[in-house]
Amino acid sequence: MNMKLDRRSFLRVTSIAGGGFILSSVVPVALAEESVAEASVTAAELNAFIKVSSDGKITIYSANAEMGQGIKTTLPMIIAEELGARWEDVEVLQSPVNKERFGLQMAGGSTTVPRTWDQMRQMGASAREMFISAGSLVMELPREELKTQNSTVTHESGRSMTFGQLASLAAKQEVPDVETLEFKSREDYTIIGTSISGVDNLVIVTGAALFGIDTRVPDMLYAAYHKCPAIGGTVVSANIKEIKALPGIVDAFVVEGNDDPTELLDGIAIVGTNTFAVFDAKSKLKVKWDESGASKDSWTALVEQAKAKQGRRGDDEIVDKGDVNTAFANPDNTTIEAFYEYPFVAHLCMEPMNCTAHYKKGEGLFDDDTLEVWVPTQGPGLALSIADSMFGLDKDQVTVHQMRLGGSFGRRVYKEYIAEVIEISKRMEAPVKLTWTREDDIRHDFFRSGGFQSVKGAVDKQGKLVAFENHFFGMQHDGKPVSGSRFGANEFPILNIENAYASKTMFEIDIPCGPWRAPGSNTTAFVVQGFLDELAHAGGRDYLEFLLELMGEPRWFDEGNVRSLNTGRAAGVIRRAAKEAGWGRQMPAGRGLGLAFYLSHAGHIAEVAEVSVDANKKLTVHQVTVAVDVGPIINRSGAISQVQGSVIDGLSTMMAQKITFENGRVQQSNFHDYPVLRMPDAPRVDVHFIESDYSPTGLGEPALPPLAPAVANAIFAASGHRVRKMPLIEEGYTM
Repeated sequence: MNMKLDRRSFLRVTSIAGGGFILSSVVPVALAEESVAEASVTAAELNAFIKVSSDGKITIYSANAEMGQGIKTTLPMIIAEELGARWEDVEVLQSPVNKERFGLQMAGGSTTVPRTWDQMRQMGASAREMFISAGSLVMELPREELKTQNSTVTHESGRSMTFGQLASLAAKQEVPDVETLEFKSREDYTIIGTSISGVDNLVIVTGAALFGIDTRVPDMLYAAYHKCPAIGGTVVSANIKEIKALPGIVDAFVVEGNDDPTELLDGIAIVGTNTFAVFDAKSKLKVKWDESGASKDSWTALVEQAKAKQGRRGDDEIVDKGDVNTAFANPDNTTIEAFYEYPFVAHLCMEPMNCTAHYKKGEGLFDDDTLEVWVPTQGPGLALSIADSMFGLDKDQVTVHQMRLGGSFGRRVYKEYIAEVIEISKRMEAPVKLTWTREDDIRHDFFRSGGFQSVKGAVDKQGKLVAFENHFFGMQHDGKPVSGSRFGANEFPILNIENAYASKTMFEIDIPCGPWRAPGSNTTAFVVQGFLDELAHAGGRDYLEFLLELMGEPRWFDEGNVRSLNTGRAAGVIRRAAKEAGWGRQMPAGRGLGLAFYLSHAGHIAEVAEVSVDANKKLTVHQVTVAVDVGPIINRSGAISQVQGSVIDGLSTMMAQKITFENGRVQQSNFHDYPVLRMPDAPRVDVHFIESDYSPTGLGEPALPPLAPAVANAIFAASGHRVRKMPLIEEGYTM
């Protein structure tokens, strides 16, 4: 297979140092030309993906943020596979932060693998060809008779030389034309598709410093930051003098914000000699807030407004196809309606928001200010942007260290905690580590938007779906939908039937919202797949049969768009999940199976939940069977972990998690009132991959959306009770 890319956009080998070589990444054309012109630059001075030393050690750099999704292991595996390396010879390092040399260093939206798949293969394949050229020269053998394997260049006769022996000469070979590169066939893979332990696992389990919260720098101070409980409140006065007098406190002061929740809100900064001192001082703060311009949002009011409009069409039309009214009015059809509700939820990262910054003021007239930042973020460019927009520093004045993230799920695409610590460090003229409390983390999150959906559907005498209508109640701020609060014309099953209508009503809110694992899909899947199961039951149909009928013949709904629904792939995972779970088998009383499918982030995923419900509504989720089609699996160990994590996260959220707010104040604060699933309640998760020939897509998010409807449908099968509201504890369920 040949990879198409403008040759001028491919950086050539830039240098030889210490008997090794560095192969640089695909970067913009202008930088590529500049790099070629600076061929004398040493290896240490250039960004690189591959470095091979004379002792045979292969260093592969990972350029994207690692937040538990396994990307720091996965991307180097792709490179090592094409290179022909032995994985035991590979050392993986986090790359420097440099957008110009690495391209976009962002992780999120389950896009990292599909976005870099071909780029990583190029890196490995190009280096492989250069090693083969070097081996051909030294062994005086035709290059066509050579191949790389196990970190050696090997001839069919058995003669071989190691990468370490050839590294210096390989660096002098011409970088092959990208048009000529051929990638390995799947049947020849020795690394891709295997199970590789995460490259940071040993460091994590031994407690070595790795995450942002572990950062230590010389002469570092510690900080906490206190903001108004109602978003938009400003400081009138505070007991600053008392706080400064507390043990371990170095300073405390009012910070004037810019009214942007994504940057810097008004608050009180407390700086001390250790984290616990500033946390203790924060708990003793007494602040008078001006809340005249603060949020007055009320979850209770939103629920009342939505329920008052259920069963009616929304303010704005989304899609109108066919004639739903005639289908609903037909006495031969069975028509049902339902109202679904789902709450706001928090990200609840294991590692609260934190960042370390050292703002240094220039000492002379021509000495610029500089900034060094150590940050766990999904995109290190966020620190650069805030340094520019708020502090007037250009990228040459800023050094960013990408730290591993202790969870994110979309939370760390925001930068307010970065802005807070930069402001504090600038005031203190010292390095400062800011750490949020768990209460800060929950109450000042960018929440997954809650919402409501009023749905209506009809099936004919044969139990076939003939009409579907959805009234979507979403949230907006300043007239724009918040992240994840959407229902589109391409939603399933609107695409698949003749008669469909969808409309929306948007509620204006001030509570900050942001992307949360599988934005939009994580709630709409619950509604659509749950209601379709209701319709199948109303039509006397088995849901497996009903769902496959809706898929119809295999086809793309948007040809050429790999993120669109492919009904063949959908049917494949639905059948596989049903088969592996034993769909249709006789179940004892109080026990049932529930099936759900959803397309999210280009991943076609089906899940079957097996649950039991007793007379007191005690719920046990025994097993969740998952069938996955995201193309070839790169790291089987990491992929299974992602699916298992999605299922556990989805069940934890569905069961008990809810953010409410009154008068603009978030009412939850910690694990006692925002509980997480405990280990004894976690189900067995049985994962099955259908490794199609499509290019690989991400897996951090798509396995979460089908979980809630699968469990809800299983609850109905076990008890006859329809679940139309999350979390389940509000429906009387316990675990």
